[in-house]
Amino acid sequence: MKWIALFGITLWPAACLPGDRSFPPAAKAQTTATDSIPAQIIPNGRTVETRFAVPAGYVRRPTDSTTFAGFLRRLPLHPPGYPVHLFNGTLKYRQDVHAAVLDLDVGRQDLQQCADAVMRLRAEYLFSQKRYSDIHFRLTNGFEVEYARWRKGERIRVEGNRTSWVPGGPVGDRYAEFRKYLDLVFMYAGTASLERELIPVDLHTLQAGDVWIKGGHPGHAVLVLDVAEHPDSGERLFLLAQSYMPAQEIQVLFRRDSDNPWYSTHDIGAKLETPEWIFEKEQLRRFPDEQ
Repeated sequence: MKWIALFGITLWPAACLPGDRSFPPAAKAQTTATDSIPAQIIPNGRTVETRFAVPAGYVRRPTDSTTFAGFLRRLPLHPPGYPVHLFNGTLKYRQDVHAAVLDLDVGRQDLQQCADAVMRLRAEYLFSQKRYSDIHFRLTNGFEVEYARWRKGERIRVEGNRTSWVPGGPVGDRYAEFRKYLDLVFMYAGTASLERELIPVDLHTLQAGDVWIKGGHPGHAVLVLDVAEHPDSGERLFLLAQSYMPAQEIQVLFRRDSDNPWYSTHDIGAKLETPEWIFEKEQLRRFPDEQ
């Protein structure tokens, strides 16, 4: 649990709290648009794109490998049936909410929770494109941590109520140092700070890389991993990914009380219901440079 004292304020856990315990698995209360859409999961598919086939009549939104959407679509997956592990190697207490698990380490500390997973995937994409100057996040107190400074050898010092850059770290863009940068961000940032960095967007413009986020204590965040569209109706289907608390492997979510991972924009009224959280429709956000 990430309790941080910074700038005279005791921060609550920086990412998410287990508020899902009031939402146990249950039978569906009503029929939704995607109940009639069969989900086809390809067992030998090793990426998001090859594991989750698009239902008949829908097409994936066009993209390429240089975009955030393309990066997310090509993320590697563990084999079907792989359970979600916590940072300490034990199993998550619920194994009924995920359709797949990303083949990506979670680290050895209780850091990569919900908002952290979003920042991790965003930063990994930018790192893969060598867009180092675009990798920057604000801590909960508003202090901006730029990877461009980190790779020049600067590091963050937190002393009581003061946060500052200091020299003394290795210079360069070795991946191991990049991961240390992310762990520092995960320690002092969370849903509240990430929410302030993102731009509200309309549901009808939904695209891969968008984020449903509720900042606060408790708070939660899920990432739109992939999007397909019906060419006639304009309905968009989408996959969601999340981490949770304690820190755990990033998982592709089933719809709540369903064995179908494809959510639909036509199913969302005032709220988006996921297996472990309920978001308001208006809590959809986007990274500014993805506009």
